[in-house]
Amino acid sequence: MDNLFLLIFFASIIALVVGLVKPTAFSSFIKGEMTRKKIGTIFGIATIASFVLFAITTDSSKNNSNETAQQPVVENTQVVTENKNETPAPVVEKTKTVSTPAKTETKTTPTPTPTPTPTPTPAPQTDRASMLVILKTNATTKWGDNYQMVKYEYDNQVEAYDWVVAQTKYPAIMTGAKQKWGNNFQMVKYEYENQVEAYEWIIAQTAYPEIMAKAKQKWGTNYQMVKYEYDNQVEAYKSL
Repeated sequence: MDNLFLLIFFASIIALVVGLVKPTAFSSFIKGEMTRKKIGTIFGIATIASFVLFAITTDSSKNNSNETAQQPVVENTQVVTENKNETPAPVVEKTKTVSTPAKTETKTTPTPTPTPTPTPTPAPQTDRASMLVILKTNATTKWGDNYQMVKYEYDNQVEAYDWVVAQTKYPAIMTGAKQKWGNNFQMVKYEYENQVEAYEWIIAQTAYPEIMAKAKQKWGTNYQMVKYEYDNQVEAYKSL
């Protein structure tokens, strides 16, 4: 229908132009006197009317074409949704055939009680280590901040201590020297050496046994004094 009105529209325009140029061209179709005003009125109205009708019919045809174009899509979607609704069977079958997992027994192993770690006890100091501390303290007490003498005293006392500890001969003489001089190992060593020397000298003497017996009785295990007493008595005896 819109094509018809389009043809009328173009025909009206052509006729309007021809009529305005030559009004007598339409005298055989239209009765009465043909004037440009009359031609303009007739074909102008025809042009406007055909244009309006063309526009109306064009809009209606477009709407109809849109509705017809959308109709299959709706039907297809319905078909698709119907197909989707009609085929849920495989999903149901899959959910029915789900296998239940086998029961697993959980074994609880008892947690072993942690054994307390024994606290390491410090090793007791050896006799030498403790004695070195004493010797250093004694040297510091004796010489104060005179560090050269402190070191000299300490070194000599350590050397004498190690020498005293190494001696195994004549333990009674060593015990007497320690009792006399205590931790002064330089004097312990000096006392021990002199007493041993005097003791060995006394053993070697065979003359004047009575004088020796009296000297021993007087001085006991102080062999230096026994020797001194014996020497003086023998010298006096010989001078008589």
